[in-house]
Amino acid sequence: MVAKPGSEWSTVLSHLVLGVVSLHAAVSSVQSSRGAAAGFLLQALAAATMLTPGLGTHEDCFAGAWVSTVIGLPLLAFDFHWVNGDRSSANLLLGGGMVLAVAGDHLGPEGCSVAGQAVLLVVAVTILIVAVFTANTYGMWGGAMLGTAGLLSRLEVDRLLLLLKEDICRWALAAGSWAYCRALHTQGLQWE
Repeated sequence: MVAKPGSEWSTVLSHLVLGVVSLHAAVSSVQSSRGAAAGFLLQALAAATMLTPGLGTHEDCFAGAWVSTVIGLPLLAFDFHWVNGDRSSANLLLGGGMVLAVAGDHLGPEGCSVAGQAVLLVVAVTILIVAVFTANTYGMWGGAMLGTAGLLSRLEVDRLLLLLKEDICRWALAAGSWAYCRALHTQGLQWE
């Protein structure tokens, strides 16, 4: 399929915004929650892989997105659950992500796609549940945006609102990452 004119700038911009937001979130959360900072850093590195000339092969991009999804997102949820005292859910999410990361070669492309979307939705729902019970508005928005990205990725269309579906998913992930970073900051202020 030939890319439509104007779609390349949208893709580059969405990767750039996701990378910058994720890198900012990693730097600002490294002192308070190192697991979340590592998850944000994985997202930033996956976005940078797409923007770096020569590294943008399909296999490199797939590997970066896979690691960012099945390890990075559970690391974000891990800290959110851990700080709120739900250690069993935190360990379960992170352990499940590690098992999926190892099993990725055996799942095939369709299996990896379904597993990645399932991880994204599970992380979004668990963050949303914890945020509702702790009255963390930023956490609610972050969970909602991550869930929106997961649901949009399952749509059968290529374009939404004149943009590529993948670009809109990255914009939603960037908004969710920003909100989640603010949620961690708010949580840290509550515990001080």
